[in-house]
Amino acid sequence: MSNPVPISTQRAGHAAGAVLRPFALLAAFALAAIPCPGAGDGSRQYASVQERLAQGWNTWNINSVFSHVLLPEGLSVTVGLHSIALFEAHYLSLAQAGGNPKDLLVTVGLHSLDGSYSDLTVDWRGMRVRIQSATEAGDLLLLVTPLEKPAFTPLVDFEVGMLWNRPGRLELGGGGVTARLPHRTVTVFGAGMPASDPVIPASTPFLSFSLAGEAGVSTGHRRTVAEIGLAIRAARERHEAGLARRGVSLDTVEAVESALGWDTIYDPIHSRVISPVSRAWSVGWGGYVLFDWDSFFAGYMAGLFNRDLAYADIIEVLNEATPAGFVPNYSGGRGVKSLDRSQPPVGSIVVLDTYRRFHERWFLAATFERLLRWNRWWGEHRDVDGYLVWGSDPSDPEYERQDGAVNTLQGAKYESGLDNSPMYDAATFDTRSHRMQMADVGLMALYVADCDALATIAGELGRDSEARELRARSVRYGTKLATLWSPSAHLFLNRDLRTGSASPRTSPTNFYPLLSRTAIPEEARQMVGEHLLNPGEFWGEWVVPSSPRNDPAFKDQNYWRGRIWGPMNFLVYLGLRNYDLPLARSELARKSEALLLKEWKARGHVHENYNAVTGEGDDVTSSDPLYHWGALLGAMEMLEGEAAPSR
Repeated sequence: MSNPVPISTQRAGHAAGAVLRPFALLAAFALAAIPCPGAGDGSRQYASVQERLAQGWNTWNINSVFSHVLLPEGLSVTVGLHSIALFEAHYLSLAQAGGNPKDLLVTVGLHSLDGSYSDLTVDWRGMRVRIQSATEAGDLLLLVTPLEKPAFTPLVDFEVGMLWNRPGRLELGGGGVTARLPHRTVTVFGAGMPASDPVIPASTPFLSFSLAGEAGVSTGHRRTVAEIGLAIRAARERHEAGLARRGVSLDTVEAVESALGWDTIYDPIHSRVISPVSRAWSVGWGGYVLFDWDSFFAGYMAGLFNRDLAYADIIEVLNEATPAGFVPNYSGGRGVKSLDRSQPPVGSIVVLDTYRRFHERWFLAATFERLLRWNRWWGEHRDVDGYLVWGSDPSDPEYERQDGAVNTLQGAKYESGLDNSPMYDAATFDTRSHRMQMADVGLMALYVADCDALATIAGELGRDSEARELRARSVRYGTKLATLWSPSAHLFLNRDLRTGSASPRTSPTNFYPLLSRTAIPEEARQMVGEHLLNPGEFWGEWVVPSSPRNDPAFKDQNYWRGRIWGPMNFLVYLGLRNYDLPLARSELARKSEALLLKEWKARGHVHENYNAVTGEGDDVTSSDPLYHWGALLGAMEMLEGEAAPSR
């Protein structure tokens, strides 16, 4: 959220604790409260992962994309824009990529995961400025470039503060701000045309400059504006040279990495680096919000760039598991989590693929027990006559007073992850068993794939008994899933368990038996040829719609009623890789990439979902413009590029 306020308005709580505290506390900052697996199963390795991640300058502060923070100390440098007119003045230092007032537009660009380069443009109150950052040998460089200026020349301020009540003493003088931290001293030097700006609503030392020209800051040693600009350009060129070696479009790789880069933050509550779904969402949730399958997919995408972040995103969502043993639908910064419902079981698939990328056995040991407990939970709590269904279990009265969806059909829909899908419009819910009375093709296919992946992991760990248990479950539920095949429709169909009739409402989840390998090759060809590639159903210029084009709900283009979602495309793509259907697979990847780039290149947006008619993400307010799983639309083409590096 932004903070455009009259100059007389004072901000509260921006940089608490700018006083020196005992140095002995510093060691606790990096490691205290990191949720780790139990002893002997990867605890030390994972603690090292978080320690490596929580180092250096990056946009760690969830409250503003203008804020750059040094970890582990918590020293921050925040860009503040000061708009001045004849009778009023306004100040802006808190902003997000989405969720801002109409008079503020933040367009994000490239953001490396390691913080070595970031780029964004701000349009606000008649001014247009570009804010770039880079790191060089551990130093921060920030450059603010005016692109358009209003009648009165605006000012830029660089606020220097201490976040999260971290210890440090700040001293202004000599053209800079010196931070005396427990184990080092850092000076932030200013560069540009100095200006007097004493009445901005900042509660920490700051450096002020006129935006008649460029202005910037650097740490380590004093640099001129020209030197800062040269270093920043070099940082961008180095990073883009590395990305260009991926064998796919540079725009695609930048979009995937940047969606994660802007959404990766430091959570001071648990002292951890994580990638919440969206910075704007996380502010409202008390500092972070992790959703089940969203976070696993973040880990998958992070693995395309950064091993440690992949491990962190996957392990941290497992650390949110409830006492009942399932990964919750949501878990937020105020200690709230869904105690009644989970979400689609994609964890073991992601863990296995991540292991195959990096080959570190400790990672399997660190995740196996919780994945196994979660896997067992589905059969114990979501089985109806041998079929798996969605549900919502009452457990905690206080939680249930706050979340009215508990033990309702809507709660079960939330567990599916497809909150308002027309597949469930006619479904019924049994409040005694707490389960939707519909055998779900998508859930059963994901669960069989989960069993198979987890059985492979068990084998890698020498857990032979658990591997046999998991394979037996895979066969049992795979056999039941096979009974949902419709010989006349040539598609696996959900089944109403009260009437025994097949449901005519479909979505991309009906293709998930490709992922579980339940479909025999002939069935796979029929599903893909007659339905997926059918422009009257799921194919077209923009694919794959969450409701087929011949479903009455398609015209709604409202959330899961017809819009296109990255995770659906991605799971269908992973299924296609299991069959000899190369054209369908490559075309799905190509069309998904085109959808991602449509708004990334124009507006710097990676949307939560997209219109299946126009390819727009901005056409509704219920599609966050910087939601990391939208980048799955480009991850498929990156996987295609890995398979064909000479392309």
